Amino acid sequence: MALSANMNVMIKAAEKAARSLLRDFGEVEQLQVSKKGPGDFVSAADKRAEEIIYEDLLKARPDYGFIMEESGEVKGNNPDFKWIIDPLDGTTNFLHGVPHWCISIALEEKGEIIAGLIFDPIKDDSFRAEKGSGAFIKNKRLRVSSRTVLEESLVTTGSPKRARENHAQFIAEYEAVQDKIPGLRRFGAAALDLAYVAAGRFEGFWERDLHSWDIAAGCIIAKEAGGIITDIDGRSNPVHRGSVIAGNPTIHEDLRTLIRNANASKDAA
Repeated sequence: MALSANMNVMIKAAEKAARSLLRDFGEVEQLQVSKKGPGDFVSAADKRAEEIIYEDLLKARPDYGFIMEESGEVKGNNPDFKWIIDPLDGTTNFLHGVPHWCISIALEEKGEIIAGLIFDPIKDDSFRAEKGSGAFIKNKRLRVSSRTVLEESLVTTGSPKRARENHAQFIAEYEAVQDKIPGLRRFGAAALDLAYVAAGRFEGFWERDLHSWDIAAGCIIAKEAGGIITDIDGRSNPVHRGSVIAGNPTIHEDLRTLIRNANASKDAA
């Protein structure tokens, strides 16, 4: 299958960064046994991967801007286009030698995500999508799950840090969803959660306190796979809104209703 020029650039950058991260991941597994721990090492690995991606994309598209987890925003000469990059989503998993993390790259045009790539080098899973062209893992078309019964669904979420003010809100939402969905999980990598919704592996996903680099690529991949993607208040284009709910049309609406009712009950208490 022929890929667009932009997607080829994204894949090349992700694969190059992945080679660096895989070498570092092997070292992290050894550092786990040390008293100091691998925290500083992983931070350096994260930054190295981001630099690799930045340099490759800048060379290919020198006028585009960037939004990056580690380096912040870099404005380009062409204000219409921005790369949105998370060089290592699932950092805590990486830190502990858990093989569930990924690289996320998205391309935004005039405020809309038009291309996304999520690459999981451990499993050699490459999820991708471009606006209007469908979503794929390698060359296989992705479709969201057709399950419509909450009790039969597998749903994932992510929790805020305990010190944050909205931790009580998360607990209320979590308990409300868990009451209806026994298959509730937390895997610690929002980009992969969205990719798995696109692949039909999960029926739904929701999380608050997110940044654009956490979900930009995953949102277009899940959308192009037939999913409904909004923020928790139901607004479309959630990439810069700080929260997301994703799922097939039925599970998305049922999940949003559970969360809305949980918050209403908490506010009334």
